[in-house]
Amino acid sequence: MEQINFNNELSGKIALVTGGTKGTGKAIAERLSQAGTNVIITARNEPEKENQNLHFISADLSKAAGTEKVVKEVLEKYGKLDILINNLGGSETKGGGFAVLTDADWETSLQTNLLAPVRLDRGFLPQMIERKNGVIVHIASIQAQLPLYDSTLPYASAKAGLLNYSKSLSNEVSPKGVRVLTVSPGWINTASSKAMMERIAESSNITIEQATKSVMDSLGGIPFGRPAQPEEIAELIGFLVSPRANYLTGTEFVIDGGTIPTI
Repeated sequence: MEQINFNNELSGKIALVTGGTKGTGKAIAERLSQAGTNVIITARNEPEKENQNLHFISADLSKAAGTEKVVKEVLEKYGKLDILINNLGGSETKGGGFAVLTDADWETSLQTNLLAPVRLDRGFLPQMIERKNGVIVHIASIQAQLPLYDSTLPYASAKAGLLNYSKSLSNEVSPKGVRVLTVSPGWINTASSKAMMERIAESSNITIEQATKSVMDSLGGIPFGRPAQPEEIAELIGFLVSPRANYLTGTEFVIDGGTIPTI
């Protein structure tokens, strides 16, 4: 993509991007860094390629101890957090519908996709409210409205919960100076999405191409003709957390190439 001069519009801001070592999270972290932000990224595993502009914290946010570690380290090192991007998420459950899913499958999806952002918000909101300044973005999914019951049932359910929670949180904290937004992407072309196709193919005993077509059919197709690139999601995030979006709060932004077929 052509490099754009963002004029350091976020200079002096401190941002945390969860799941920021690869895919969409990495693209978001790099976009915020280009805008002058001091960016912290967190994931279970270190990034494959080190970026000196990004401060990495190793943590498993699906567990309360991981969240506590991140909150403590960020506030001790930087003294504040201005921007929280709850990007961590994903589905690692089996395809095949409700009958093949165990309590452990449900628990894993709920911890990662819903409770991790809830705990991080709870950890960082007090200092945002005290300063009457901050932006929280929850990365949900169009599956909150368009669930794929045969492949990602727990994930879709968790993201639907995140969508509702995000709206409720906005109603509570927007009057206190903190903006809360939700971004719901459609299919994004990442390594994780390719891995999901491989899992569906294996569990259903079909080819990866057939798995991809089955998911596309479940989505009703993508009118734009392709999945999103991570950088396209990052560009939307970059705008939403900037001063240019100061009046936006409590809103869901769908970025799906036209996938959702209704208004």
